[in-house]
Amino acid sequence: MTGRIKNLINKAKVIRSLKARIFVLIFLAGMIPAVIMRFGMVGNYEEHAVSVRTSDVTGQAQILANHLITYNYLQIPTSEIINAELEQLSNLYDGRVLIVDSAYKVIKDTYGISEGKTIISEEVFQCFQGKTVTRYEKNSHYIEVVVPIVEDEFYEDEYLEEELEENGDIVKIKGVLLISVSTENIMSTGEVLSRKADILEITMGIIIIGIAVWLANVLIRPINRVTDAINEVKGGFTDEIIEVSDYLETEHIIDAFNQVISRMRVLDKSREEFVSNVSHELKTPLTSMKVLADSLLMQEEAPIELYKEFMEDITNEIERENKIISDLLSLVKMDKTAADLNIEAVDINELMELILKRLTPIAKKEDIELIFESMRQVVAEVDEVKITLALTNLIENAIKYNKKHGWVKITLNADHQFFTVEVSDSGIGIPEELIEHIYERFFRVDKSHSREIGGTGLGLAITRNAILMHRGSIKASSVEGEGTTFTAKIPLSHLS
Repeated sequence: MTGRIKNLINKAKVIRSLKARIFVLIFLAGMIPAVIMRFGMVGNYEEHAVSVRTSDVTGQAQILANHLITYNYLQIPTSEIINAELEQLSNLYDGRVLIVDSAYKVIKDTYGISEGKTIISEEVFQCFQGKTVTRYEKNSHYIEVVVPIVEDEFYEDEYLEEELEENGDIVKIKGVLLISVSTENIMSTGEVLSRKADILEITMGIIIIGIAVWLANVLIRPINRVTDAINEVKGGFTDEIIEVSDYLETEHIIDAFNQVISRMRVLDKSREEFVSNVSHELKTPLTSMKVLADSLLMQEEAPIELYKEFMEDITNEIERENKIISDLLSLVKMDKTAADLNIEAVDINELMELILKRLTPIAKKEDIELIFESMRQVVAEVDEVKITLALTNLIENAIKYNKKHGWVKITLNADHQFFTVEVSDSGIGIPEELIEHIYERFFRVDKSHSREIGGTGLGLAITRNAILMHRGSIKASSVEGEGTTFTAKIPLSHLS
């Protein structure tokens, strides 16, 4: 049972494959016209051959009818010339010729079996009314032609009936010439053509199958190269750029794949750097604590003041370790989707006042002046916790990386769609070539100064993630030695 299911699955895969579909399309594109042409040619041959035979026999019959009047054959059916013509016509078309007089009596039968008999049929009646009648019996394989024998000058049958109606006895129908001819030779020729067409169709089918298989393999080859190239990098990232430019579509696929690979290389490098930085940042406080503890252990009778000093240093390192871990946890939460946002309507003016109240002691300690300027009252749909963390990081960084007796200015504004928070400072600034790296995790412009003020290098990464989760944007501009300005732009309404 399992084997049968696998076979069905394999068959389904074959049917769904692009190669199989290309093969089917090429095969149908070649065979459908061939089949149509075959049936058209064989079918039209029979129709055309019967039409030509009917026309020929009708013409011969009309000529013979004129000869019958000329030689007065209806009264004296012994003319050797007419009898010879009748036999010749009968033999030529492998048929039978009957001559019927006005009394519906057969006066001549080339088969010699109906002479003297009366013949009554619809075709004969129609012919005595001036019509030339033709009939094709496909099943019986014969054509029947019935033409009138007229005494006056021969008229084309399409005008004969009209002439009879207008002139009465001027044109008199003396009898009927009935000719039955065989179509066996037409049928035989048609069968020969049909057999040849079958052979040709089979040959074309074999050739088309071969062409379809070859073209399907050729056309699918670039796709296989794309698959092989992808399989080569499936186990890891290579530094080579993949190129399959056979088709515009494969070129687009490879371009997209190369971009994905490039992005994955960047992410892989970023991950390695992040792990390295996390390891280093977490290891540094632990190393400091171990050094301090070992120093105390090496001194058997260390004074109490030294113990207090070292324990205070160990406490600071523990707080620093805790800060790093807290920031890492915050960053992990920020990496989640926007569906984790706890959206509510928040008065941004009140929120800014609360943030500044919390940061004022830090600013006073560094003698930094905090300036808050609100252009209008702003209420927005945001996650209060995440936005508070983001704005707090911006303002706290502006305080920490400032100059003595400096200032930090916070400006709040809004339009009909966004609210904007601009944080400017008079601090140390950021070199222009480093601005694009400031949102990277653990990145510091001045590592020595950051270590003094307790920075972890995660603040701006957390801020940026929080703003992006709200579908906002943040940009920075700076002049080294003069100060930095961060501008955060966040939608007033949350779009889920």
